[in-house]
Amino acid sequence: MIRINLLGGDRPKKAKGPAITLGTKEPPNIMVVAALIAALTIGGNYLWYWGLNKKAEDLKKQLDTAQTENRRLAEVKAKYLERQKQFDLYDRRVKVIHQLQANQSGPTDLMNALASTVNSTDAVWLNTMNDSGAVINLQGTALSSTAVANLMTNLKKSSYFKSIEIRETYQDDTVKDMQAFQFSITCEKLPPSPAPSAQPQQKS
Repeated sequence: MIRINLLGGDRPKKAKGPAITLGTKEPPNIMVVAALIAALTIGGNYLWYWGLNKKAEDLKKQLDTAQTENRRLAEVKAKYLERQKQFDLYDRRVKVIHQLQANQSGPTDLMNALASTVNSTDAVWLNTMNDSGAVINLQGTALSSTAVANLMTNLKKSSYFKSIEIRETYQDDTVKDMQAFQFSITCEKLPPSPAPSAQPQQKS
């Protein structure tokens, strides 16, 4: 079809408006996103590891402190047990001495000498004493067989006994915290010295 412009003149041109550009977002960079995720992961792992390491250090310090305290308490316990053992030995010696003094039926000098001899002999103490008149039977405990021999030697030196014989000695297995020997000794008394006779007066 042919169009004819009857008015003449040029056809007015349509005014062109400003160009409108639709805004479009660029897609995020995959490398940046991956780097950010990696950084967050590494940071989180570091904080988690640092927290575990800090807890491990705290636990180690607590363990070291507990071990030090245990060693100190062990030393205190050992010293206490040693002093308690010594106290028990001295306490039993004192009780035996009191028993000897309370049950003495012979001369006072003999009983005192016997108590002094036992008390001066190291690592030995008496459990019972039986005075039958002519002999004295002693039963006690010693920390070694040498201590029993020392007691017999000291009894002989006291010059109150005619003979000293050991009836029995054996290691006591019921005592667990130390070595102990049970012994039984018989002491035969010396006969009493006769009283000096009066000298007859010479007549002048």
